[in-house]
Amino acid sequence: MMRALVISGGGSKGAFAGGVAQYLMQENGCKYDILIGSSTGSLLIPHLALGEVNKIYNIYSNVNMRSIFDISPFVVKHKNTPNETVTINHMNVFKQFLKGKRTFGESHKLLEYIRENFTLAEFTLLKSTACEVVVTVTNLTTNSVEYKSIKDFDYDDFCEWIWISCNYIPFMSLVTKNGFEYGDGGFSSLVPIREAINRGATEVDVIILETEVQTKPRKIGKNPFLLMIDLFQTLLTQVEKHNITIGKLAAKNKNVKLNLYYTPTQLTDNALIFNHEKMKDWWHKGYEYAKNKSELMSDNLQ
Repeated sequence: MMRALVISGGGSKGAFAGGVAQYLMQENGCKYDILIGSSTGSLLIPHLALGEVNKIYNIYSNVNMRSIFDISPFVVKHKNTPNETVTINHMNVFKQFLKGKRTFGESHKLLEYIRENFTLAEFTLLKSTACEVVVTVTNLTTNSVEYKSIKDFDYDDFCEWIWISCNYIPFMSLVTKNGFEYGDGGFSSLVPIREAINRGATEVDVIILETEVQTKPRKIGKNPFLLMIDLFQTLLTQVEKHNITIGKLAAKNKNVKLNLYYTPTQLTDNALIFNHEKMKDWWHKGYEYAKNKSELMSDNLQ
């Protein structure tokens, strides 16, 4: 039997996934042979594979916009209040246009943050184990998904692939690597269930950072910039549904057990805003959700 953990993309909502994973690993005793992440999931899985749950909790509960963006396209007004709003950072966006850049912001600080928190010693230890850690990236040049396993790369390359997997363009950095241009893994495979099955998983825990059904009408952005974010979210929702449908078919064909963990409520309208207080709360909500679901599943089996 091979067990896999798949974590979808979802920006700051990755904190919820961390809470779910903490419960599954520490309370349910789940041990994973394969861990596959897309976008924010790629940030989580190396630490989870090492069993460093407390460390990744500290990372997600202390990260902020300055940890990620060296040029942020956003301004957050009324921080930590019910009326928190997000607007365009016109100055930064204008500077990007003047420089001839193709993105509204730059996220090289995130690469630094990854290297600071996922050390060479940790990479070497993880690579020496039998556990397979895989991150998802989108090759924009070839219009295709690519999966990057820790087994195939050195430390610097793998850190870059983690970073690339998280780069939600055009708001974050567009990266040229090996002659190809890359962006967020979620654009091509937001929930890479089928890849876990293709790599031999017989049971897969899947953390999906969206509600199973839309629970309330969405608020559509009041300017072209925020409208673009909403449009991307609509398109990514379709990618997510397609990935899940294909994953369920693959699981059925190969008799693989799927355990799906959705967010029970809509956590945020803009997952590119990293508010560490909210992310702490989402982590604890993820833990409680997994606990309640596990107890419900146990009751149904009795």
